[in-house]
Amino acid sequence: MAEAVQWLPDGTPYSPRFGDIYRSCSGAQAQHVYLRGCGLPLAWAHQAQWRVLETGFGLGLNFLSTWQAWRTDPARPRLLHMASVEAWPVQAQDLLRSVADDPELNPLAQQLVAQWRGLLPGFHRLSFEQGQVLLTLCVGPVQAMLRELAFEADAVYLDGFSPACNPDMWSPDTLKAVARCCQKGAHLASYTVATAVRQSLQQLGFVVEKHPGLPPKRDCLRARFDPHWPLTRRRTAATAQAGNAIVVGAGIAGAAVAASLARRGWQVQVLDAATSPAQGASSLPAGLLAPQVSPDDNLLSRLSRRGLRMTQQEAQQRLRAGLDWAATGALEHRVDKGLGLPVDWPEAGLHGSTVADAAQHAACGLAPEHPALWHAQAAWIQPAKLVQAWLQQAGVHWRGGMAVQRVQRSDGGWQVWGAQGEPLAQADLLVIAAAHASARLWPPAQLPLQAVRGQVSWGWCEGDDAAALPPFPVHGHGSLLPAVPDGPRQRWLLGASFERDGSDTEGLARDHAQNWQRLARLLPAAAQHLQARFDRQAVHAWVGQRCAAPDRLPLVGPMPGNGPWLCTAFGSRGLSWVVLAAELLAARLHGEPLPVERRLAQALDAARFSRYPGPAP
Repeated sequence: MAEAVQWLPDGTPYSPRFGDIYRSCSGAQAQHVYLRGCGLPLAWAHQAQWRVLETGFGLGLNFLSTWQAWRTDPARPRLLHMASVEAWPVQAQDLLRSVADDPELNPLAQQLVAQWRGLLPGFHRLSFEQGQVLLTLCVGPVQAMLRELAFEADAVYLDGFSPACNPDMWSPDTLKAVARCCQKGAHLASYTVATAVRQSLQQLGFVVEKHPGLPPKRDCLRARFDPHWPLTRRRTAATAQAGNAIVVGAGIAGAAVAASLARRGWQVQVLDAATSPAQGASSLPAGLLAPQVSPDDNLLSRLSRRGLRMTQQEAQQRLRAGLDWAATGALEHRVDKGLGLPVDWPEAGLHGSTVADAAQHAACGLAPEHPALWHAQAAWIQPAKLVQAWLQQAGVHWRGGMAVQRVQRSDGGWQVWGAQGEPLAQADLLVIAAAHASARLWPPAQLPLQAVRGQVSWGWCEGDDAAALPPFPVHGHGSLLPAVPDGPRQRWLLGASFERDGSDTEGLARDHAQNWQRLARLLPAAAQHLQARFDRQAVHAWVGQRCAAPDRLPLVGPMPGNGPWLCTAFGSRGLSWVVLAAELLAARLHGEPLPVERRLAQALDAARFSRYPGPAP
């Protein structure tokens, strides 16, 4: 449930839960105490990235002030990361009210509020400035969230309600977890100068100083992480420096990885055997972005929710709404299932998935007793348009007709060769995103990848389709996209079939029949309406091969033995997961805050199936 904020007569925001104020009525605290306390903006000048850890997001003033300082600094870092913990996110209107009179921060708060939704417990990645300002909002108790973070901060904003009102926020265990997230030399700033806090920080290796505060606070705290003992903890990533990279594969996985690397300063060559990008499974005319829900909110459910948010952010920034994609919402008809919503989810609508109402049932020709959910954040999207947008990003260089046959590590980098033994490219970094061909390109790992054939049935929309078909996508036993633009016309899409190890690239009448049969269970009225077109074979087919791992989760990250990086095996959920995976790969490579909790990231680790026997070939 969203935190209730009371506004005192003088404009001070107050928390009844903790009996303390969020801030004084002055709006300059973040600039004075936190930015200056951490030596900003001078400290980040000309850096490739800057990583801030904040222990209490509150009304977002620190984030907005740091973002504004980044925008106006000509020497700003290429990428600004802020990982902020918040156990009780406030309501959107309180974020806006907090900076309503600030002409610099108010426009930024408007952008923040546009993404302020679905804040269930866990990590949420919010993206601004074309992906150059990234907020990882960690919703939950501070100690639990700090345990899930996997990066080393350049600066720490030690914030939260006072130790007297919220002692857990300032406990020795919390401060120890903060120290674990600091690199040596990291600066820390806080309003709190309580003796116990200062002593705990000193014991953890911080050099602590008092400085003049901002009224009504007389003092504030500044510290630097400089332990006199050697740090024995293992670094969370290699913190690579941007250079030249090769990405093998120009589908949605390879293009997403290329774009994420390019935003971090890499020059990326994207190689593919096809003469145009977005072939294979990425040539799907349109697909559905929809969350998966489960009574226990399992791993797949949490990943789909995180990934859906991130893919939609990319679509909003790069595609034409209504032509390349549309946030229509979708109905999930849970054929032969219960509703599946977790019983402990908070207020209706916070998570974007609710029980479908009578009007939504009626629009699909379903009786009200049919179990169905409404996913307000669902959307359809054309994958090829997203691939094209990513490949047009500065720093990305697409090279078609490049059939990579072999890859090999060389002194200081990687080399790739073609089918005739000809050298194709060399670079500092290699990422393989070649679907089921990824296993062939790195045979030492013996990856158990499986090709999965899928067939979609589609047809051109006719005059009476708008009245006979639902006005939004429906899924649950197969899926129906009722009207996707294609030039001056529209088409409906139905499917898809699922055939393990299938290799036939032609449309099969058998699969058309199976797609129609699934529709007959999903939407009987729509199936009856389209039956004549199936009977007279006036239906087209799209066929593609997807790639899956045994546990149906992607493979993301480096291979053992100093091997290449992988981003593959998305199965039928590539659209929902690929942006998350690309950002996870880039974050691991650069030592950034991960877009998901540490435990979720470990579940996607590319090395989990590896049988790597020894040194790289």
